[in-house]
Amino acid sequence: MVQTSVSNIVGAQRSFFSSGKTRDVCFRLQQLEILKKAILKNEEAIVNALQADLRKPALEACAAEVCLTIREIDHAAKHLRSWAKAARVPTPLMYFPASSRVYREPLGVVLIIGPWNFPFQLMVIPLVGAIAAGDCAFLKPSEISSSTSSALAGIVRDNFDPSYIALLEGGAAEAQSLLSERFDHIFFTGGTTVGRMVMEAAAKYLTPVTLELGGKSPCIVDTGVPLEITARRITWGKFINAGQSCVAPDYLLVHKAVKGPLLEHMKRSIREFYGEDPSKSPDYARIINERHFLRLSALLEEGSIVIGGNTNKEDRYIAPTIIDNVALNYKVMQDEIFGPILPVVEYEDLAEAISIVNGRPKPLALYIFSTSSRNQQRVLNETSSGGVCINDTTVHFATNFLPFGGVGPSGMGNYHGKATFDTLTHQKSALRRRFFLDVKTRYPPYRGKVNIIRRLMQLG
Repeated sequence: MVQTSVSNIVGAQRSFFSSGKTRDVCFRLQQLEILKKAILKNEEAIVNALQADLRKPALEACAAEVCLTIREIDHAAKHLRSWAKAARVPTPLMYFPASSRVYREPLGVVLIIGPWNFPFQLMVIPLVGAIAAGDCAFLKPSEISSSTSSALAGIVRDNFDPSYIALLEGGAAEAQSLLSERFDHIFFTGGTTVGRMVMEAAAKYLTPVTLELGGKSPCIVDTGVPLEITARRITWGKFINAGQSCVAPDYLLVHKAVKGPLLEHMKRSIREFYGEDPSKSPDYARIINERHFLRLSALLEEGSIVIGGNTNKEDRYIAPTIIDNVALNYKVMQDEIFGPILPVVEYEDLAEAISIVNGRPKPLALYIFSTSSRNQQRVLNETSSGGVCINDTTVHFATNFLPFGGVGPSGMGNYHGKATFDTLTHQKSALRRRFFLDVKTRYPPYRGKVNIIRRLMQLG
């Protein structure tokens, strides 16, 4: 698709949006139903594509990609009428008689750029919000997960007019052709480097952006926790999709008193999940490509490997790996790992763990395992992160009722459930006055009116 074609489609989408058809809530509900039916019809093809790209286990593909997306559609369909309804808000007494309302207005044409690690749901969940909001959408999936990109392209092509929802496959050149166009919002999920490029391109047109990035998400383990359950939950959250998740625990901050037994339980959990040789497990994914395999392999050179460390370049396999005796200046502690490697740092006092977290850029997620409500609250109060999950990992991402997003370098803006709808709509304020009462106090001449105006404004 050449630049002219992209421009033509964006132009067609602007014309379609201008027709007013997407403003109709019934139309939006119909489109959500079309999307849901298309996903269910193509579920097997989607799962096969995810397995081809990432060797993603069928259960992970179904639960974390297909089912999560279907639940998002159902949630939006259930609540859409109430979300789209104008909300009445109070009006200051000095403007009486008057009423005030906030109207939810579609933005227009939205660009959605997705990543390769969860290449289906991280494209489609923002699309659900765009449809619910009454926007047109142009999708750009990652070329790295080419099989899933192709499956998604087929779903869009077979079920939606490109003047309403379009999809462009391809790499950096195609992405650049899209970013050179004017959109009403850009929704990007991916890495910080490309996120900066997206923001720079958006600045040309003052286009608002949502950036879902990542970062080194810490996992703090306090004393007094049930270690077997804690180990199981951390192991599960870390090694889903072979650790290629923006909310995976990136490093472990463990109290010195429980580090040894916790690591023993984690070793046991890895064997229970994936067997003695995880390379033979049908439940363990692979690294997306050779470039990321080589990047991750280089992180195995420092520290003491507790379990794992095995690699196979031809199979893009890196075993679930835990590394102990890690210093804060090691390579594995510098950037987001985004793979199945978990470095362990011990601490003696919670203040030390909090200081380590706060000495780094604000993460997308933070995990704290503790039975002390005081320590839980202390971590909540004294750290900043996109989201927090207490006594579990990653599951805060999967609820429609919690807005999900980063803070600072881990991203900007929120989505999931109503938060996606809010992100992709404009809140248009409207105050309506009547003519039957028109107090002249506010009009010139102003002499002698200052105290009267001050008292009126204090009335609310």
